[in-house]
Amino acid sequence: MRKQIKYLSALLLLFNFLFVNAEKYTLNQCIEIALHNNLQVQQQENEMRQQQLAYDQTRQNLLPTVSANAGQNWSWGRSTGVDNVMRAQNIANTSFSLNANLVLFDGLSMKYNIDQSKALVNKTEADMQQLKLDISLNITAMFLQVLLDKELEQTAQEQLALTQRKIEKTQALVNAQRTAQGELYSMQAQEAKEQLALVQAQNTTKLALLDLAQAMELPYSDSFDIVHTTTDSLDHQLLPDKTIVYQEAMSNRPELKAAQYALEAQQIGLKNAKSAYYPTLSAGTGISTGYYHLYGADNVAFGKQLGDNFTTNVGLNLTIPIFDRMQTPNAVKRQEINVQNAKLNIEQITKDIQKEIDQAYYNALAAQTQQQSAEQALTYAQEAFRYAEQKQEAGKGTIYELYEAKKLLTQAQSEQLQAKYNYIFKVRILQYYAGK
Repeated sequence: MRKQIKYLSALLLLFNFLFVNAEKYTLNQCIEIALHNNLQVQQQENEMRQQQLAYDQTRQNLLPTVSANAGQNWSWGRSTGVDNVMRAQNIANTSFSLNANLVLFDGLSMKYNIDQSKALVNKTEADMQQLKLDISLNITAMFLQVLLDKELEQTAQEQLALTQRKIEKTQALVNAQRTAQGELYSMQAQEAKEQLALVQAQNTTKLALLDLAQAMELPYSDSFDIVHTTTDSLDHQLLPDKTIVYQEAMSNRPELKAAQYALEAQQIGLKNAKSAYYPTLSAGTGISTGYYHLYGADNVAFGKQLGDNFTTNVGLNLTIPIFDRMQTPNAVKRQEINVQNAKLNIEQITKDIQKEIDQAYYNALAAQTQQQSAEQALTYAQEAFRYAEQKQEAGKGTIYELYEAKKLLTQAQSEQLQAKYNYIFKVRILQYYAGK
């Protein structure tokens, strides 16, 4: 009974290790985690919040300003009393006031500030989209590298297993004195080489997983791994049409949208600079009261004085700019230059996108051709190995011919896998430029 309990406990521990502690992520999960943990994304989110606060403030600037004031003053010698008469006496004065001011017209400067701030909010959102696309493409490249290394590792394992099976057959033939001992030694030497190649492939896979985990900002452990699902949409990808990619890029690329919003902000800034030529009209109102205490005299009660001294005022204030040492004209000229630079920036980004799409398309086209050639080469290498294996088993071929065919097969498998994932990544780059 005790042995059964130990056996059951061991099974539970194995199940916990294999399933509970396993950390396998799909491509979409890797991207989501990377976006959530990335510090640049968090900084950009803070930038978006800052810009949103600035936008909210520009709208709240349309509201009136209200302020309350209270003061206490003492004077000795000749001073003005409550009756506005100068006399030599000591006075204590307490004052209270409440004032409000509202800008009625400022050349639409506040409106332009609101519009400009909104354009900058949109720009920061587009910058965030661009950053997320860049991170997604980077994670995809690392994910594909892990898949490639895993398949290369699997190929190395299959080649080692094939050699080990050949060793078992050759050992039986040596024991039956039907094959020379030298062939067995040659196969065992080949086995040692393939074991080394397998260890190197396994180490390469671990390093690729480490790079992916670090890019996801996750602590790396031996249980960290990926899983390839059909939702990752990595297999059987078709090469998109270059014209369609370019059209979608002109509509969807975040960096182009960000540049367009920046131009919009500069154009509004130009209008705002010109608004300084216009007069400013504001309205104000206020109430005030006070209490005067004359030392050495009879004083009216505090409450009655507050009521008697209560005043109300309403007024308009018009400020007309005449000469400001050329500050406004120079500000307008500077803003015109900013607008020109923003237009040039859009033109440059458009040209860069077109060049990059052209390069990405022809790289993908070449990768597609390379993949097709690699698949064909793999088919021929498989047939050549099968033929060499049959010859060697029939005693008509040497072990060295078999090794050569096996070497060519391994190389063809590696090249086919590299061509496959290279094509997948090149197509992903085109989708990236299309804003997907």
